[in-house]
Amino acid sequence: MKLHVDLATNPYDIMIERGSLTSVGDWARSIWNCQKIAIITDNHVASLYAETVQQSLETAGFEVFVFEFLEGEASKNLTTVNNAYDFLLENGLTRGDGIVALGGGVVGDLAGFVASTYMRGIPFLQIPTSLTAQVDSSIGGKTGVNTPKAKNSVGTFNQPKGVLIDPDVLQTLGQRELIEGMGEVIKYGLIDDVALWDLLDSLDGSVAAILENAEAIIYHSCQVKRKIVVEDEFEGGVRMYLNFGHTIGHAIEQTAGYGKVMHGEAVAIGMVQISHVAEKKGLMPAGITDAISAMCAKFGLPTDYEPWKTDELYAALTHDKKASGGSIKTVIVPKLGSAAINQISLEEMKAYLEK
Repeated sequence: MKLHVDLATNPYDIMIERGSLTSVGDWARSIWNCQKIAIITDNHVASLYAETVQQSLETAGFEVFVFEFLEGEASKNLTTVNNAYDFLLENGLTRGDGIVALGGGVVGDLAGFVASTYMRGIPFLQIPTSLTAQVDSSIGGKTGVNTPKAKNSVGTFNQPKGVLIDPDVLQTLGQRELIEGMGEVIKYGLIDDVALWDLLDSLDGSVAAILENAEAIIYHSCQVKRKIVVEDEFEGGVRMYLNFGHTIGHAIEQTAGYGKVMHGEAVAIGMVQISHVAEKKGLMPAGITDAISAMCAKFGLPTDYEPWKTDELYAALTHDKKASGGSIKTVIVPKLGSAAINQISLEEMKAYLEK
């Protein structure tokens, strides 16, 4: 299956095909004529797939170097970025060469940031290996790293030259790592795609069901992301709909300590908690919070978080990129399959957090 991201300045394709990891070289050669490629990955993904990808790229005529860093959200920082810069310089990569991001969301965000800033820009490809990355973060060109005060507070918009998704790699994910990706999938059903919501509603929530229906789940999710990114590449309007659940979710990720609550888990909690408030205010339909909570629970996602520290969460929210002039933009779901932006004061948001 192929989806075309029809951006005016940098169009590219999303390829979704089982077993495609073994033909990465042919795919990359169809896009690039460069000589050198640096694969940026983490140590866990490298142990599973780096050799396969490297061999395929070398067979296609590329000179390949592999940079790996310690897996986890805690490595998504400027120290790792600087180490990557040094690696690229030591191996003589120029603006005419390329980077391949091989891994989950942390790898994709970090590698994309490195690609956008090394020598003021070097082309890169996304090969996402986690469900979260396959349905969300590998598409749309958002890159970034974390600081101690906020998640993704330093970053760029940098579209890849292509995205290759092999659903078969999901079989090597741990159960928690697979399930957390469903937080983003559920979000897509809520904000845009009722058919996706209905598909999820029909499944029993098991790992087997996710893997069996992976292609459909990925395709529906990517289709929503593709459509929104084409309409609003730089998040000036409807792209903010993709942040449903993320405002509180990002605050939870940061205050818990990066990596302790996974991104999709935090998004699930954030969707449920903001819906509680919005439903009570009449901004979302009666019963939708229970429906969201039940869907998340069915797939094994959390819907609450302890210890809930209001002051710490509020402090994190004040550093959110969507906070400006004493208010913050939050996303709500006025009805299933649609989204809207609700701007509230930071003072009111603090009241929201008082559970």
